[in-house]
Amino acid sequence: MTVTTTRRGLLRGTLAGLSAAALAPALSACGSVAGSVSSSAGKVRFWHLFQGGDGALMRQMLAKVREDVPGLDPEDTVLDWGAAYYTKLAMASAGGRAPDLAIMHLSRLAGYAPGGLLDPWDTALLEEFGVPQERINPRVRALGRYEKEPYAIPLDTHPFVVFYDRAVMDKAGLLDSDGRLLPPESPAHFLEMAEQLRKRKGKLGPIMGLFNDTAQAWRMFWGLYSQTGGAFDLSGGKPGVDRDKMVEVVEFFKKAVVDSRTMDYPAGVAAFTTGQSPFIFSGEWELPTFQGAKFDLGASPMPTLFGSPASYADSHSFVLPHQDHADEGRRRAAHQLVAELLKGSMTWAQAGHIPAYLPVVGSKAYAKLDPQSSYAPAAEHPAIDPPAWFTGAGSDFQARMCSALQQGVRGADSAKGTVAEMLSGLDFFLSKPNPA
Repeated sequence: MTVTTTRRGLLRGTLAGLSAAALAPALSACGSVAGSVSSSAGKVRFWHLFQGGDGALMRQMLAKVREDVPGLDPEDTVLDWGAAYYTKLAMASAGGRAPDLAIMHLSRLAGYAPGGLLDPWDTALLEEFGVPQERINPRVRALGRYEKEPYAIPLDTHPFVVFYDRAVMDKAGLLDSDGRLLPPESPAHFLEMAEQLRKRKGKLGPIMGLFNDTAQAWRMFWGLYSQTGGAFDLSGGKPGVDRDKMVEVVEFFKKAVVDSRTMDYPAGVAAFTTGQSPFIFSGEWELPTFQGAKFDLGASPMPTLFGSPASYADSHSFVLPHQDHADEGRRRAAHQLVAELLKGSMTWAQAGHIPAYLPVVGSKAYAKLDPQSSYAPAAEHPAIDPPAWFTGAGSDFQARMCSALQQGVRGADSAKGTVAEMLSGLDFFLSKPNPA
């Protein structure tokens, strides 16, 4: 089977899973973007999904590149985040209408690289533009390889962390002299710390907003389960997991967030920012929101509770969508654009994301960023979704895992029942043919 046939097979599989309503805008978007092709080598067509604060920072970074590198003129197209974005990206690559450069969550790589929808990076060319591979976070960089070839160049790591009110936590005796969270010695010790917080003037203990959300509960579970070192192999016909360790993590999960057993995502954010709770499990991407709260904000990587450090994480990564006849000049310009964006990613750190470019994270300027520099070690132990064609950011897999976990936290099911429901979901996805 040729690569072209493989990619078309993936496209057919993708379309088969779409409703007519979802398909129409995807086709429309591919057609409209294709019309913007430029013959200029410096015109790099760049698709991404950054909106809001992230979008503003990316526009700022792109403007700086245009200013610093004459002739390099990226044309960025912003598409909606989620499944629709990845559908359009797959269709564009399979249909011969791919942009020169795109952003992809690293957790989605397993659904794209094996199907021939991406082209590998030329690391020598990146080095020519000032970014040798050793200057990129090695843990995340390694996860961007497929069959020993680099298919994803990480811009950042965005982990699940903990945020807290330093004053309240300090009065409870839960911070060290530098204002950092004292490491709990075990899951039981963490629950004791949570009880200390509840005893302070009727405050809530640790919280998170996990209902009416298709990812938060999975992020919490996957980070903690990764700390156990338990297997989670999705490469065969049946899931290769450690059921006992899954149950152990779910039991702790239910107790750790007992104060938010009915909180949806906005309610969890509001409870923390208004001081109802001094401690929240959340993604670092909420940093801009939490910085608006009227208290001294602290943050830390996820506590190590089950053996080895690990935090759920993903990475906004640069990929080269497959082109049958790539323009050599634009392909070279795409490499130069990525190199410039990596070198300028101190700007990106303002959003809370941890830059993958090590000279930025190791700089004195980054060390002064508070609380970003406090949770930066989370990038050393990223727990990215288990690799499979159906996993990753915005996937139905995450939504189904969350549904099971939410029922367990709410008390509608036991920890064993929750794990049984999760395994049923895994069986469902593994029974489906891989469209690639």
